[in-house]
Amino acid sequence: KMWILTLWILPLLYKFSLTALPAKPENISCILYYKKNLTCTWSPKKEINYTTYVVNRTYSFGKKRDICKANSSTGASCSFFRPTITPPDYFTIKVEAENKDAVATSDITRWTLNDIVKMEPPKILSVKPILGIKKMMQIKWEWHDSLFSSSDFKYMLRYRTINSTHWVEVDFQSDDLVYNLTGLQAFTEYIIAMRCMVKGSYFWSDWSQEKRGLTEEEVPGGLDLWRVLRPAEVDGRRPVQLLWKKARGAPVLEKTFGYILSYFPENNTNLTQIINTTTQQCELYLGGETYWVSVTSYNSLGNSPAATLRIPAVNEPPFQCIEAMQTYFAQDLLVVEWQSSDPVVDTWMVEWFPDLDSEPSDISWESVSEARNWTIPQDKLKPFHLYNISVYPLFQDRVGEPYSIQVYAKECAPERGPVIKAENIGVNTVTITWEEIPKSERRGFISNYTIFYQAEGGKEFSKTVSSSVQQYDLESLTRKTSYTVRVMASTRAGGKNGTEINFRTSSLSVFEIVLITSLVGGGLLIFTVLTVASGLKKATKLTHLCWPIVPNPAESSIASWHGNDCKNKPNLKEFDDSVNTEDSILKSYCVPSDLIDKLVVNFENFLEEVSIEEAKKGQENIWGGEKNEYVTSPNRPDCPPEKSSQFLTEIPSRKSQLSEMSEDNSSEVEEQLLSSGESLGPDYFYEEGALNPYLKNSVTTREFLVHEKLPDQTKTEV
Repeated sequence: KMWILTLWILPLLYKFSLTALPAKPENISCILYYKKNLTCTWSPKKEINYTTYVVNRTYSFGKKRDICKANSSTGASCSFFRPTITPPDYFTIKVEAENKDAVATSDITRWTLNDIVKMEPPKILSVKPILGIKKMMQIKWEWHDSLFSSSDFKYMLRYRTINSTHWVEVDFQSDDLVYNLTGLQAFTEYIIAMRCMVKGSYFWSDWSQEKRGLTEEEVPGGLDLWRVLRPAEVDGRRPVQLLWKKARGAPVLEKTFGYILSYFPENNTNLTQIINTTTQQCELYLGGETYWVSVTSYNSLGNSPAATLRIPAVNEPPFQCIEAMQTYFAQDLLVVEWQSSDPVVDTWMVEWFPDLDSEPSDISWESVSEARNWTIPQDKLKPFHLYNISVYPLFQDRVGEPYSIQVYAKECAPERGPVIKAENIGVNTVTITWEEIPKSERRGFISNYTIFYQAEGGKEFSKTVSSSVQQYDLESLTRKTSYTVRVMASTRAGGKNGTEINFRTSSLSVFEIVLITSLVGGGLLIFTVLTVASGLKKATKLTHLCWPIVPNPAESSIASWHGNDCKNKPNLKEFDDSVNTEDSILKSYCVPSDLIDKLVVNFENFLEEVSIEEAKKGQENIWGGEKNEYVTSPNRPDCPPEKSSQFLTEIPSRKSQLSEMSEDNSSEVEEQLLSSGESLGPDYFYEEGALNPYLKNSVTTREFLVHEKLPDQTKTEV
């Protein structure tokens, strides 16, 4: 029987173990939204299983009851609606959570309605200044309710200027729904909002709709005045740029009609000059002495207090007291700190402007007192722009020597990389140069440059140099090889590659070229010296080589030859071709006496030395070559030596002279030539206009025809 009972109880225990009981509602909280509903919430806000909630409430001081139902799908909250919600009263609240398996009940909580009521925000009727009262506005609102009086509430008012995000809050109580807000700036527009709370309640109402109001106008406030000193010009005038703005704490929307600027030399107030302007800057040209400058603003109510500034003389040395300065970022602020060696100086002027390649045009400044640091929101500085920050010490009416520092509000990689060039290309070296990136394109402090270079088809190498280097010599390159080079400029935020160039190393270095040139030039010089020295030992030979003596053909003995002793033969006598190397003997032969006049007339010079080799060449080329040195008759009959009136004899050592031609026989030879034309043969002819190579060195020549060489004609030697 026991085992049967066990089998019956086990399924029940297993089913009970799988049951998920609802959580007990806790942390009950109720809010009475005035004239709307009573809403209660509890935890947990979400159940695993589907759960229904029943909120039991007693009201009218416990005399009445009602319920509010909710479920886990709608959330752990429930609202009771009017008209059963009327303070003053107190409620009791109990929450029951039920799912399909069980029910969980919360503890009973008690609530006083005045403690949990949350009112509607008040409605602001007007925000206006009070006539004749400066820096104050009056706020009025309304309230329509019979259950609470205005004395049952306390109020909170918040306000800010129109261009500010910072709210100022004020708590107050009012029985007549009017409040005077004081401590404001004159002629400044404000934004105002209100909320209220029943006395004793835990909850403020929501903020009302915002309302704007403008304080009454008054005399303009003071100005902050600053100057920027420029270098003196050629004519001695000193440009001074004056800048002014509303002083700190002045009304933001202060009404100003214009500004009055006056300046005069320190030692002569009679030279005061006045300028009326509507801008907040002015360019003056002052002398080299000390000047005083003052600026006031004005409107319909009057003038502001004057802001004065002393402009020091050109030769006045400024005092120095700032020893060091540093910048750093703290959260979203740029902090500038400096150290001073003069404890008396406690007023400073901070000046900052973007450092561009052009003249700065946007200068900002701010005065600092009783501190040696200055902060500015990071978002008020342009990102990626370089700023110059200078701090000037101020003591009484004197301005000291500034201390300057440069800073970026935010950095990134440069906008572009460097433009590079390859110079001094050698066999295994090259110089890579690049220009500095313009300030407007750096977008950060250049920390270093990296040179990347790679041979054609080879491995890439790199070299890193500091930011102050703008050229680098690459070494250990390969001779006669193409290379690719680029340079990357880097900041703390990243790097940017510049242009890529190609170059080819030389095959010979300058030293090698100079060495080869020196060797060749030296060899030629030595050869020339030796040749000249050898020529100087034989002065006559050198003279004849450079300035040969040309004989006069008019004095030649060829003219004395007689044609009578010769037989008219159409062909020349054959001579022996064999000749000696140094001394040659020309065999005698006859020449018609009338042929000479056709060949030579008025010759002034003729070669004195005739070599056997030159005669041989002249004989071979006599029939038309320009290289002929001598001319022989194209068709001369042989004649015995004893009958020949003129003949050629042996030329000893190439220095024999030709005999002179006889003037008496010249005409006779010419007549014989004409009368004996048939005996010359059909191939013999005479042509004027051809250049006689035999007479090429003579001053006056006579053109003649050279007979074409006959097939059976033999060479003759002269």
